[in-house]
Amino acid sequence: MSCPNCYKGFVLPGEPKGSMVGLDYFTPAPPDATQQAKAIVLLTDVFGLALPNPRIVADQLAEQVGVDVWIPDIFNGKPPFDASVLEPLLPDRAGIKFGWFDMTLLILKNLPSLPKMISNRPSVVDPRVHEFVKKIKAEKGYERIGAVGYCFGGAVAIRLGSADLLNTMVVAHPAIPTSWALAEDDMGFKDKDVKGAQAIFKEQEGKADHVEYEFQIWKGTAHGFAVRPNFEVPDVKAGYEGALNQTVTWFKKTL
Repeated sequence: MSCPNCYKGFVLPGEPKGSMVGLDYFTPAPPDATQQAKAIVLLTDVFGLALPNPRIVADQLAEQVGVDVWIPDIFNGKPPFDASVLEPLLPDRAGIKFGWFDMTLLILKNLPSLPKMISNRPSVVDPRVHEFVKKIKAEKGYERIGAVGYCFGGAVAIRLGSADLLNTMVVAHPAIPTSWALAEDDMGFKDKDVKGAQAIFKEQEGKADHVEYEFQIWKGTAHGFAVRPNFEVPDVKAGYEGALNQTVTWFKKTL
């Protein structure tokens, strides 16, 4: 599933440095990297690869973690939403109210995209991602795979985590080591949801099935900050940079 803030966003500065492999994006580890048997799979939000943002983030992860990074085209060339249409409708930082009129307008704007969302339901998208991960493991000889997912891609990663294909991720699933990069004000993952997730992980501590985890809440941010930040808002810019560093540090430790 995805949440309203996944339908908007700002374009990150810079240009992607990797290359397209068919419909997918690939950015290699630096030439002096020593971890050829490891890779990261980045799973996008509902804008897919249309925005440059996920490709730029992939480049940063490849450089800073020192591994290959792949972005599969989970929508088969047809992402459900256009960021330019919906960007003005939603808050880009914490503390901005989102009322019934705003929600009604958002729903009306989203109606034309409903057929694409149906055609990219989990039973369609998940097999694409499963086959993609299996393919790159077989062709490239990767022994360990980490995933980082953003909203729609985060939900895909959660389901993927139960299929014994991943070794670590930056989203949420209690079966493998997990890092949570959270917005302070998130209509899709409210305070009660955060506390509930924390309680689940806390309860596992000391048990045989306990896995390593962390939670980071980034001040002044709203959902979408980690991949589509408004750099004109200092807290949002700091949150994006902090979440990227969180992701890099987590993969260096657990991948």
